[in-house]
Amino acid sequence: MEPILELQSARLLMRQWQDEDLPAFAAMCADPQVMRYFPAPLSRLQSAELIGRVRGHFAEHGFGLWALERKDTGEFIGFTGLGVVGFDAPFTPAVEIGWRLAREHWGLGYASEAAWTALRCGFDRLALKEIVSFTAEQNAQSEKVMQAIGMHHDPQDDFDHPKLAVDHPLRRHILYRITREQWLQTLHG
Repeated sequence: MEPILELQSARLLMRQWQDEDLPAFAAMCADPQVMRYFPAPLSRLQSAELIGRVRGHFAEHGFGLWALERKDTGEFIGFTGLGVVGFDAPFTPAVEIGWRLAREHWGLGYASEAAWTALRCGFDRLALKEIVSFTAEQNAQSEKVMQAIGMHHDPQDDFDHPKLAVDHPLRRHILYRITREQWLQTLHG
């Protein structure tokens, strides 16, 4: 599949990663507030390695996590995109949608705007049948984005993340889903 290199929304350019993104990305991933629902903040090296894995996902699957850039300022503000879930769970195999934004860009609607654009790509261009999203059950902010883009939650789908220790406080995750048919209904309903 030819990689989908760029998407656009009203205020955002969703693009491939550039080497110049690393300082802002590393600062975002080192911010304890941004990373509070992840096991730990990332070092600069870990952030660089994550960008490498994202580039590899694009090469293998033709889609992935796009770097987010504000159209009005050209500023890197985070990422949003689609990824193949990399662990075994009752809902896998699956494609997930995810996002992470620098704190100064929270509460401005960027996550929902970019996520909606990624959903459209997943259903229109990639012909996916379903897209999932999950987060630690404490992450109400991310859950609101899932709801805003029309995803649905069934508590029976919630799960313990297999990559976190049994006693880890973030182990319990909530799962949201949206099918192509549900997405089309939100467009026309």
